Amino acid sequence: MLKRLLIIPLAVVSGFLIATWWPAGPDALRALLTGPRHEHAIARPEVKPASIPERSGLVRLSGEQVARAGIRVSPVGEGRLSRHLHVPGTIVPRADGTARIAVKTTGTVVELRKGLGDKVAKGEVVALLDSREIADAKGEYLAARVTAALQKTLYERDKELWDKRVSSEQQYLRSQASYQDLKVKEEAARRKLTFLGLSQAEIQALPNQPEAQFERQEIRSPLSGKVVERRVDLGAAVGRDNLETELYSVVDLSTVWIDLAVSPSDLPLVREGQTVVVRVDATGQAARGRIVFIVPVLDQATRAARVVAELANPDEIWRPGSFVAAEIAISDKPVPVLIPATAIQTVEGKPTVFVRVADGFETRPVRLGRSDDDGVEVTAGLEPGEFIAVANTFTLKSELGKVAAED
Repeated sequence: MLKRLLIIPLAVVSGFLIATWWPAGPDALRALLTGPRHEHAIARPEVKPASIPERSGLVRLSGEQVARAGIRVSPVGEGRLSRHLHVPGTIVPRADGTARIAVKTTGTVVELRKGLGDKVAKGEVVALLDSREIADAKGEYLAARVTAALQKTLYERDKELWDKRVSSEQQYLRSQASYQDLKVKEEAARRKLTFLGLSQAEIQALPNQPEAQFERQEIRSPLSGKVVERRVDLGAAVGRDNLETELYSVVDLSTVWIDLAVSPSDLPLVREGQTVVVRVDATGQAARGRIVFIVPVLDQATRAARVVAELANPDEIWRPGSFVAAEIAISDKPVPVLIPATAIQTVEGKPTVFVRVADGFETRPVRLGRSDDDGVEVTAGLEPGEFIAVANTFTLKSELGKVAAED
């Protein structure tokens, strides 16, 4: 009975203590076990990782930044050093690339088959002419041909009779002389037709030509090219006696010449066969030709030497009369490592290039050798196959200066 009376007060005291302690939770228990917590404890300093220093001479750029800056990258390799002589020039037709289509007889133009700018082929009929002179010449030739053929038959008969001693020798010799004379006349008539412009094929076809077409003459082009001038109209009288003789002018522009004016002091550097690069500054078009002839006499007015270069012109974009700037390659030597002059910048007083690496570009001092108008030989510092910046390298130099300033 006494124990039960003691348990009841103990339970009441325990309940009171639990109700008082529970709102504080674990912190109160921790304080109870370890003692009171100090609010002004000393703060521990935050530890930061040490920074990694940038590599010297490195410009960090992403691929997108490289493209946006217009920096072009190219592999290092072998090349050729060339020295050039810069001279002015003029495009002209080849000496054997121009033809004037003319008539050699008097007549009337009855058909013109070509106009300005039309292309013609060698041997193509470009006009038709009616000529009394042609008709007479054809008649003379056919008459001489028939007479000579008849006399040939008589000559062969008289020769056979003479061989059999049936006729006299005098008859045989007279027949022989007559035949030879007629052959000469036939040949003269044939040559006259050739002189008047008929081809051998046309002459051979005359016996089968209708007589009504004897006055008709076909005018043919002597070369392939393009019509650049038409000098007569349909129905015009042409020929001798102060009449127009030229019908067309034709120019072959598949190959053209460049007349180059070279100073006498530079002439010893120029040789036939040398390469010539021709440019038109206004349009930017360029092509490559070669020197085919050096005129040994200086021009009396300009005191310059005339040098002729030949240029292929299959698309006919090079027009006679155009002024051009020409570069004559006067020397050409191979080198193992050649880079564009635009790839070189001066960094800390040394010629330097920017080598492409994984995270950007890295400066590389180089030793330079010979140079020409566009490229520079590298004798030390670069190996074939490495990639370097060759355009807008000044941007990389500027970025390199910013990196140095930040350091």
